[in-house]
Amino acid sequence: MKSIAGTVRHAGVFDETAVIAAGVQLREKLGANASCALAFVSSDYLPHLEDFTELIRVHGRIPELIGCTANGLIAGPEEFEAGSGFVVLGFRFNEILANPYSFTRAQLESADDGFWKESAGVQEPRAWLALLNPVDLDVEEWLTEWNIDYPNVPCVGGFASGTDAEGIAVFHNGVRVDGGALIAFSGAVDAETVVSQGCRPIGEPLPVTRAEANVVYSLGSRPAYQALEAAYQTLADTEKAHARGNLFAGLASNEYVEDFKSGDFLVRNIIGADPETGAVVINGVPRVGQTMQYQFRDRTLADADLRACIATSIQPGSDAIAAIVFTCLGRGVKFFETENHDAALIAAAVTPAPVAGFFCSAEIGPIAGINSIHAYTASALILRER
Repeated sequence: MKSIAGTVRHAGVFDETAVIAAGVQLREKLGANASCALAFVSSDYLPHLEDFTELIRVHGRIPELIGCTANGLIAGPEEFEAGSGFVVLGFRFNEILANPYSFTRAQLESADDGFWKESAGVQEPRAWLALLNPVDLDVEEWLTEWNIDYPNVPCVGGFASGTDAEGIAVFHNGVRVDGGALIAFSGAVDAETVVSQGCRPIGEPLPVTRAEANVVYSLGSRPAYQALEAAYQTLADTEKAHARGNLFAGLASNEYVEDFKSGDFLVRNIIGADPETGAVVINGVPRVGQTMQYQFRDRTLADADLRACIATSIQPGSDAIAAIVFTCLGRGVKFFETENHDAALIAAAVTPAPVAGFFCSAEIGPIAGINSIHAYTASALILRER
C-alpha cells in the first residue's frame, strides 16, 4: 500500500455540518483511517476549537491532529488571504512513521542538555514539521537548543498567525499549547525542503569588525551605516524608489565562499540605523569576523529565487506524497501583485500531490544545514516515500 495524503477546505465560519462533511470527505480521499493530520484555521474558530477538533477527528478517523491559527490559508495551488475557514491535510502512511509531539513554554524554561531528544522520543527522524506559538514562546531559544539535539535534521514550519495576539494559538488534539506542536517523519520517507528568502546581495561582502549583541558598528574599515549607504547607491533608480522596507542584512553561512550569491546568507531584518554613530541594528546576532553583506528584495527577485529554489530542491516527477507550505504574511498579493504566487509554483512542482499551508508571522527552515527563523520567506516541506 502506497502512502497517500489528501486535503479538505471549508470557506466560512464554524459550522458543525461543514466540519463533519470535511471529515467524511477526508476519510474518503484517504480510503481508510488517517495516520495523522494538520489543521490550519482562521482565528474565529478558536471559541469552537474543542468542537472543531473533535468533529474532524471523529469523522475523519484521525488519531493525531496538530494545528494552528492562520491569517491566510493555502489549499492546493490557491492562496486565501482573507476570510474565515480551515484547511486540513491528512496522511495515510504505510512504512513512513509520523510521531506528533507538543511542548510547553515551561518545558523550554526547564530544559537542559539533551532534553528535547529525550522528551520527543524520536531517535532518527528524517525531518520535523513545526508549528510555533510566537506570543508565548521564545522561539529563537528553543530552536537553538533543538538544533543541538537534532543536528543536520531539517525542521520546516512557521509561527502561528492571527488577527491579533488573542487570536493566535497552536493546538494538539484540541488542546491549546503555549509552546509548539511538531511531527517527526521517519522510516521510509525522503524529505525535500524549499527555503526562498527572495533577496540578492548588494554592495560589498565585508567582515564584521565591531558588534555588540545585534548592533553592528563597523564592517571592514568603515562604519556599518556607511557600508549600507554605499550598498544603496549601487541600486538602479527604479530600485531605490522602493528600497524602503526592502533592505536587509545578510550573515554569511559559510566563510569559505569566493563569490557570495543569493542563498549564501541568512537574511535578517534591519531594525534601525544611525548615521551619527554609524551603527546598524539587525534582527540577528553576528559574530566578529563573520562576513556580512546587505541584501535587496523585490517581487522580481523573489519570484526568480523561488523558482530557482524549486528547481534545485524538488525532484522532478509525480511521486511526492504532499507539500506543506509556509509563506510570510508580507508576501501574497500585496507583494507580488498577483494571486496564488507561492502556492501555485510549489503545487505545479509536486502535481498531483496535495498542497496545504498557511501565511505565517515568521517561517522556519534550514539554510546551509542549520534550521533558522526567517521573515518574508516561503518555506516548504515535501514528503516522498522511499
